[in-house]
Amino acid sequence: MVPFLVTTAVPFSVATNSRIAREILQGEHAVGRVIAHPFVGEPGHFIRTDRRQDFSLEPPKPTLLDVISGAGLPVIAGGKIKDIFAGRGISRWIHTHDNMDGIDQTSKFLREGSEGLIFTNLVDFDMLYGHRNDVEGYYAAALEALDRRLPDLMEDLDEKDVLFITALHGCDPATPSTDHSREYVPLLIFGKSIRTVNIGVRSTFADLAATVAELLRCPTNWQGRALLNF
Repeated sequence: MVPFLVTTAVPFSVATNSRIAREILQGEHAVGRVIAHPFVGEPGHFIRTDRRQDFSLEPPKPTLLDVISGAGLPVIAGGKIKDIFAGRGISRWIHTHDNMDGIDQTSKFLREGSEGLIFTNLVDFDMLYGHRNDVEGYYAAALEALDRRLPDLMEDLDEKDVLFITALHGCDPATPSTDHSREYVPLLIFGKSIRTVNIGVRSTFADLAATVAELLRCPTNWQGRALLNF
């Protein structure tokens, strides 16, 4: 695993400090990401803003985003996705303020009707609730808010569109740890022509990449197995 560094330091701006750290942490001292987390408020009552920035190393090998954009299809990134991939393989991107803004922007791009990939990160689950061990906020508020928006998002899909809902890691707010506490994550798949079936526990995250690549008719040699026979 490539480590990452979180910085909230002064005297320069958090973003400036993080850019300096990114320039230093190369080669032998490389870390995967330097993350700038700006806060406002007073000691004991700091609030994290939505102006987070991730200064990432470029992926060491071609990613699914590279393959899709290389095939001439748009890759639209919402939230921190652009930063995580160091901007590579991304055609357009939009900063999002919170989960609901992420859903709004995703719906907006869907209504454009172009073929390609829309990749949106709903950061509140991780930033505001998972790492804060906020069970009530996470389950009672954020998940229910997402549930209320899903019907409209699903209605925006056309007959060939497929919606995937998943996570890159588990962050269980009911455990003592405030870090990444679970490795198993959900994978929910919806499409107007997809039948209901239990796809079971997959052996690798790469199954999702292989599935997206095959849906978009992109060449792929991913380790995963495409899930198109459901």
